[in-house]
This record gives sequence, C-alpha cells and structure tokens, in this order.
Amino acid sequence: MRLYVIGIDEAGRGPVIGPMVMACVVVREDRVSNLVGLGVRDSKQLTRSRREAIFSVLREVADYITYRVVPPDVIDSAVEGRCARNLNDLEARICSELIADCLSRFSSSEVLCIYVDSPDPVPHRYSSMVKRYLLERGVGSGVSIVADNHAESKYVVVAAASIVAKVLRDREIDELKRIYGDFGSGYVTDPKTISFLEDYVRKFGELPPCVRKSWSTARKVLSKCLGTRLTDFM
Repeated sequence: MRLYVIGIDEAGRGPVIGPMVMACVVVREDRVSNLVGLGVRDSKQLTRSRREAIFSVLREVADYITYRVVPPDVIDSAVEGRCARNLNDLEARICSELIADCLSRFSSSEVLCIYVDSPDPVPHRYSSMVKRYLLERGVGSGVSIVADNHAESKYVVVAAASIVAKVLRDREIDELKRIYGDFGSGYVTDPKTISFLEDYVRKFGELPPCVRKSWSTARKVLSKCLGTRLTDFM
C-alpha cells in the first residue's frame, strides 16, 4: 500500500495588507527525498524567482496540492472573536478543512503523518485544536498530526507547502498592487506601506478593503488622519 505524508503552512499572517494563504501538499512517503533534490526549503530562504520555479515542478511532483486564501475581513472577524476565538483558532479551523479535503482523496490508512506549522508557541495545543475540528467534520480519527514551531525548517513537506503558500500570496499581492499601486511590502514596519495607508485615508476617509482593519497599525492610521480616538474603531 502506498503511504503519503502531508505538509501544511501559511504565508502572510503578519502584514496589515492582503490575505493570508494556507497551503497543503501531499507527497508519497517514498518520494519525499525527491523534494530535497528539487531544492525545496523554507520559502523565506528562497528568491521569488526560485520559489516560482520550484512551484512549477511541485505541481507535477506532488500527489495533491490544495490551499485557501483567507481575506482580510475574515482575519478581522477572527481577531475580533466573531468567526473564531482568535487568529490561531481560525488557522486551526482552516487547517482541518485542508486535511479533510485531502482525506476525501486519500484514506486515513494511507496517510502516514500530517506535519503542520504551529502558530501557537505550544504546538500540542494547536494540534489538539486541529484534531478537534477534524473530528467535528467526522474525519481523521486515526491520522497522526505533528505540529511544530518553524516546521518549514524541519520537515521538507512543510517547506513545500510554505513555497506554495508564498507563491500564491505573492500573486494576490501583485493583483492588489495593480489596483492600488505600489504600497511596499504590506508590513507595518515598512514606511512605504504606512505612507500608502495614510494617503488613502486622507483621500477617501477610510481604509481600503485590502487592509486588516483589526490591526493596531490600521487603527492608528485612521486616528492620525481623521483626528479621531482609537477607541472609536474598537
């Protein structure tokens, strides 16, 4: 019987602009070493052109790839406790959705292990959440889930997922820049990003839809540009 391993990772958890992407890669256990030969590693250690090149090959080598694009408004809803308890909880729910998708194509007995990058500093707590949501979906009772911090640097199948997530998010950001112009990296430490937000708010009186409005940086920009109190946006 063929056995498979699954890796799951995200890209874009921290920026104030754009979606988060969670990706899942399924590979036959006896082909995992092939990923190393392709140059698969943590996406942050690769240039964009190299990630794109590996992504093209991964689509042929992997047995299955699936992903979810999580828009800013859903992230805001989780941070504010409306659709989930918090952002970690939202990730666990989406992680379970990705795993359930895989288990609709591969039986639990075929899945040797599922490796997941944990956003929680206590990985076991995160894997427990994922398992609970899987059971609520009525699947995955017998699968092994290993959650770990910085899993993309420890498990090559998670590194593969990190590349997929990063490539797809980069493409989402490219589309946003086509609409809004160059706003920099989208991270709160980028002066170009902050300048873009401030200019937009001064012009339109609100933040653009691509912004995570629950981020403190976004609220501070509103307060600064509109002359209102931070509490008015909470």
